[in-house]
Amino acid sequence: MKKIISTPHAPNAIGPYSQAVEINGMLFISGQIPIDPETGKMVPGGITEQTTQVMKNIGAILERAGYSFKDVVKSTCLLSDMDNFSAMNAVYGASYPENPPARAAYGVVKLPLGALIEIETIAVKG
Repeated sequence: MKKIISTPHAPNAIGPYSQAVEINGMLFISGQIPIDPETGKMVPGGITEQTTQVMKNIGAILERAGYSFKDVVKSTCLLSDMDNFSAMNAVYGASYPENPPARAAYGVVKLPLGALIEIETIAVKG
């Protein structure tokens, strides 16, 4: 049975979707953008600050569901500018110091609310 995961430590959904859904030992986290859940606004700064907030949001959802970054098996990173790839990668990689998940990264035309980065995540209980 699917279970809806929600935490006040990550931004509320800005559309008709859940922060995450868990089913059969798998957690599907919706794309996270760099909204600070305390203010409800985008964090100031560039790609480093925005990626840091996105990873905090993902971490909060993982924790709420009883998972950790070690359980992540796949990420998809969407960047509004592929010139930000290296800086994003440095921040992203800090959450996965060993055995990083599979990943895809795409350059896209535009992200919600003018974000520079959005990351969706899949985790599996092992």
